[in-house]
Amino acid sequence: MLGLLQNSLFYILPIVAILGLVVTIHEGGHFLAAKWLDTAIDRFSIGFGHSILSWRDRSGVEWRIGWLPLGGYVKFSGDENAASVPDHEDLATLRTEVVQREGEAALSRYFHFKPLWQRAIIVAAGPAANFLLAIVIFSGLLLAFGEAVSAVRVDEVRPGSPAERAGLRTGDLLLEAAGERLKTIGDLQEAVLLRTGVPMPVVVERAGRRVELVVTPERGVIVDRLGREHRLGVIGIRQQRGPVRFERVGPVQALAGGVKRTWETVTTTVRYLGRMFTGRESADQLSGPLGMAQLSGDIAKQTAQASPNASSLAANVGLTILELAASISVGIGFLNLLPVPVLDGGHLLFYGYEAVARRPLTAKVQAAGYRVGLALVLGLMLFATWNDLQRLRVFNLFGGLFS
Repeated sequence: MLGLLQNSLFYILPIVAILGLVVTIHEGGHFLAAKWLDTAIDRFSIGFGHSILSWRDRSGVEWRIGWLPLGGYVKFSGDENAASVPDHEDLATLRTEVVQREGEAALSRYFHFKPLWQRAIIVAAGPAANFLLAIVIFSGLLLAFGEAVSAVRVDEVRPGSPAERAGLRTGDLLLEAAGERLKTIGDLQEAVLLRTGVPMPVVVERAGRRVELVVTPERGVIVDRLGREHRLGVIGIRQQRGPVRFERVGPVQALAGGVKRTWETVTTTVRYLGRMFTGRESADQLSGPLGMAQLSGDIAKQTAQASPNASSLAANVGLTILELAASISVGIGFLNLLPVPVLDGGHLLFYGYEAVARRPLTAKVQAAGYRVGLALVLGLMLFATWNDLQRLRVFNLFGGLFS
């Protein structure tokens, strides 16, 4: 019973806290933009399903917390559903009802009758809020703790490895990889992971002079700090983690660092998806809610084991959750900008067509697009969940029960 309670603390509470923060910020972006543009709003909900807590503010907006904490939504007045997908057959009826009930001027407060540029701002504000949250967290951590710096020195070159073929030697101090300055071992790993088969320039310091080389990573097995295996790019060197120092940064540097890290997270995601669709990377790195729960729980558990007392445990877990929330926020912001109907990016795609063609897509085309988009999103979620179940070895567990 005690073990179950501990697992609940480690694997449920962190992901609920992270998703609650990220979703609230995303929907808050939509909400604040809509309020700024004087849009009528019926409901702001964190979580789906029946409400476990709800109240109504002075402006008439219902604030709700649903029992399933895996998302949220802002429901604009006149919406037939939580996704703000218009039922075009009912828009004419809605227009008539609003005019009869509130007058012609009231139409300007309803989302679907807003000017195109206002609808686009409201839709884009959700992903923008996610990116802003990540920048704020990354910048805040940099400002509070400084930037980690540690020498990236080659301790061993494996025989026959890409590093040996490129001319790397034991004792080399790695300065740059793929045109980026290396400040920690993690910087080198990030540069290598998604460059399997891609020549990568590196700069090393050897005997007091700079030497430029080109190394081509190959696919290999990487064991992360949580003990999980991944098949990604490697170059075949071993490094011991040396002493780490933290360089203090000012507010401007911290902000620039937060923006840079957020941008690098986006570009890494785009690079991975591009290589996945061209067959150069497998899709087993995609994770869904189960994978995020496992990751956050494993990190929280590892952090707890390394914390000597309750106060340091609370501080370390809190910082870990914040950093993970920033990364997940970037992912959710990017996902929502994909040009898939039912996602924010799909709405913006339709608005782009409307801006160019001077008229919206026909109701039938939009309805078909939303159905296809919903199928794609559900398919992606099912695939990610399948990956999570395989990673958790759930099928092996059931197989063992019946063998």
